[in-house]
Amino acid sequence: MSRAGRSSRSPWAGPTEAEAVTLHPPSRPLDAEIAVPGSKSFTNRALLIAALARGRSVLTGVLRSDDSYWLIDALRRLGVFVTVDRDTVTVDGCGGVWPKTSGQLFLGSAGTSARFLPGALAAAPKGAWLVDGSDQLRGRPVAPLLKALRELGADIRPLNDDDSLPFEVRAGGLKGGTVSISGKVSSQFISGLLIAAPYASEPVTIKLIDDLVQPAYIGITIALMREFGADVQHEAGYREIHVKPGAYQGKTYTLEADASSACYLLALPAVAPGRVRVTNVGTASLQPDAAFVDVLEAMGLIVHRSAHSLATESPPQGAGRLVGDHTFDMKPMSDQALTVGALAPFASGPITVTNVGHIRKHESDRIAALRQNLARMGVRVDEREDAFTVYPKAPQAAAIDPYDDHRNAMAFTLIGARVPGVKILDPGCVSKTFPTFFDVMQQVGVGVTFHWK
Repeated sequence: MSRAGRSSRSPWAGPTEAEAVTLHPPSRPLDAEIAVPGSKSFTNRALLIAALARGRSVLTGVLRSDDSYWLIDALRRLGVFVTVDRDTVTVDGCGGVWPKTSGQLFLGSAGTSARFLPGALAAAPKGAWLVDGSDQLRGRPVAPLLKALRELGADIRPLNDDDSLPFEVRAGGLKGGTVSISGKVSSQFISGLLIAAPYASEPVTIKLIDDLVQPAYIGITIALMREFGADVQHEAGYREIHVKPGAYQGKTYTLEADASSACYLLALPAVAPGRVRVTNVGTASLQPDAAFVDVLEAMGLIVHRSAHSLATESPPQGAGRLVGDHTFDMKPMSDQALTVGALAPFASGPITVTNVGHIRKHESDRIAALRQNLARMGVRVDEREDAFTVYPKAPQAAAIDPYDDHRNAMAFTLIGARVPGVKILDPGCVSKTFPTFFDVMQQVGVGVTFHWK
């Protein structure tokens, strides 16, 4: 497959042609009410389940991002009829039988698609597809998933010596049975098994052999499977999960807004005076990042919660003056580990983030990226294998390399909302999950100057 090195950016991308943005603190106190885009976690799960279902599904609140674009592109290459109208996507499901039984599927840098699609392909009665992605995606782990799928009867053949992308999936159905898998690297491995499991010929039992990273995302997968008619039962902590055979049924469904995207907005009053209210993410959310306001509250922000909205206000002692000497276990919401790291220099004492070793294998080695970028700003970071500590010091303006990782770019934008002249290189990387991120930052009052190529 001759697509190695191909850009993961899509036609839905944000400012992909800008080589950098320079950030400027707001000129007046923040006073914003914002609705954030749809959830990436819900979007890619729902799109694939709808494609596997019998009948038509209408999904509203879909996130238009690089990750969802490439999954929709793959579904269309598999012969599934998909139409997109703003944030509403209509999918005519194939009932588990892909209309096109051969082809090449490029997934960009979408880790969810790389973990969810192989099982769905293998479960089909026939077909052979070559699956690949960007160089970044080729470096992300999938071996535990492929091993587990083979135990269920899948025929998946990597093109290289190791179990990584690219690989060929030769469909012939899944036999079902019991499979054991590690959950400490990524919960997406378990979700990939779960989504395909109703199409196995016999019941499927998934057993965890160790700890589970971010179990809430398994809960999201199971909730969506049940919405579309699957019979799924599980023990406490998802130690064992049982899925009976039976096709998904198409339906009309509204997806949750993205709690992870909301966190960057809710964190703004930590560094810039004022208040921000996110109108479509609240305590009723199934996403673990909706609880990030608890961390912000511990750092001194005033927090207002309701079932469907969250709001934050600057600390009584003033923005940029946060409460330090905290240790936060960020494993349940590790996408916000970098957000804590970016706020930590403004705290009154050291801030330690623990239990996040798995984020070294995300779009970048996020712990190393945080240390390197904060070092450019003159801030000390102690880096450990699964943790880091940031020491208080006013950051200096610097050029930040996000390492093609949306979360690095968005987290360091928070420092730019406090420190004049912070430059984010390659700002288009935010299109992976939040293509309008810098537009929204401007909307709430943060100054953004684009530097075009």
